[in-house]
Amino acid sequence: MDWERIGYVEGHGTTTETQVYSFIDKNLLGGKYNYRLKQIDFDGTFENSNAVEVEVTSPTTFSLEQNYPNPFNPTTKISWQSPVGSHQILKIYDVLGNEVATLVDEYREAGSYSVEFNAGNLTSGMYVYRLSTNNFVDTKKLILLK
Repeated sequence: MDWERIGYVEGHGTTTETQVYSFIDKNLLGGKYNYRLKQIDFDGTFENSNAVEVEVTSPTTFSLEQNYPNPFNPTTKISWQSPVGSHQILKIYDVLGNEVATLVDEYREAGSYSVEFNAGNLTSGMYVYRLSTNNFVDTKKLILLK
């Protein structure tokens, strides 16, 4: 099997305490994937872990999640799922309907996505975010509290 490097996580060196490491392989299409870890010591020697197979399923419906945290200051995460590839537009509006930010405006494959919204330049208040594609539109409220 040919292996491809997808990321790197810095280690904590030699320690007697348990350490927890994580890495997320984002925006995968549905299918089965094999992963393994490569531990590299300070002297350059390395050891590979056993391979682990992970099955990723694609979303079956469009959905727009509630942002988290909400209320927020100044950043929040907005997540959604798309069962098909499509042009996806995610925008933020104030309560008067004025567009204040465009977070996504591009073609994306089927999958699960999330973006961080930084509202550091906006005033406190309620805003709405809207995800639109060829086949789906949804809007949710978010609250910025400074």
